[in-house]
Amino acid sequence: MKNDNFISIDENDDGIDRAGFLKCMAWAGTGLFCMMSGGVLKSYGMSQIIDRATGKMKDGLTLPKGDFSFVQISDSHIGFTKAANPDVLGTLQAAIAKINAMSKTPSFILHTGDLSHLAQPDQFDTLDQAMKSAKTGRIFYVPGEHDVLNDNGKGYLQRYGKETKGDGWYSFDFNGVHFIALVNVVNTAEGGLGVLGTDQLQWLENDVKGLSASTPIIVFAHIPLWAVYPQWGWGTRDSEQALWYLKRFGSVSVLNGHIHQTLQKVEGNITFHTATSTAFPQPQPGTAPAAGPMKVPVEQLRRLLGLTSVDYVEHNHTLAITDTPLAM
Repeated sequence: MKNDNFISIDENDDGIDRAGFLKCMAWAGTGLFCMMSGGVLKSYGMSQIIDRATGKMKDGLTLPKGDFSFVQISDSHIGFTKAANPDVLGTLQAAIAKINAMSKTPSFILHTGDLSHLAQPDQFDTLDQAMKSAKTGRIFYVPGEHDVLNDNGKGYLQRYGKETKGDGWYSFDFNGVHFIALVNVVNTAEGGLGVLGTDQLQWLENDVKGLSASTPIIVFAHIPLWAVYPQWGWGTRDSEQALWYLKRFGSVSVLNGHIHQTLQKVEGNITFHTATSTAFPQPQPGTAPAAGPMKVPVEQLRRLLGLTSVDYVEHNHTLAITDTPLAM
């Protein structure tokens, strides 16, 4: 698959190689550790928790007690082989190693799409084998646009969507929290904007209709549900209708991937958070001619692939975001 949007920096300028990239990726950390406590979602970058040198929990650090915890990873792009990352399997495995180093096993993992790069069976096979090594109760998936190439997601559904509705949407409850998995990558709009569609929106309305307004809601999908940068397709055309159904709830968090970088936004009672990729960075909105894999010098990878520690704090029935260090 040709990618005319590939952004590159001369390899001779930065001396990057496979070993150097993997070393820096392990240092930067990928994945988001999330903890629910009293209906409030708190999240931490893996690099805040796992020691770079030992690969284990940092000495002296203790995580606050919560009702349960889970991990979000995104955009593993298994099958990608270009210079932005010559070993996407290796960097995914580095992220899994960080998950396995947690002192407390997370209840589950959310993978927010682009499992594969070209939706090929062997790429899904490789992803499956890698994820089997993760120490967790269960893994929940939503597809990215790269997972529905050529067949509108039929191959993805056969593997990961047998108990889902429509193109792969579903919901589940865990410890009093209602999780909603949405699919916005099938039949995307002009310019690559995500689309939920009438059937899924109707299902969503019915799904939350019987829930108490005090029920914490966590939504996860691939393309952001807010207009990050529509010029690059970084948004969902009909997301406003979906968010309208969630406005009556006091605590709503929305987790997305797709843009390969961490951005946060608070809008009323809804907190939005996008995750970095385990594969490669993309340029910040509007800083390049187009979106696409971005090759950078090794010393920049921590900034582009690492995650900021974010604390979701409920206050006056809304959510705010503050940087919070782990307790010593």
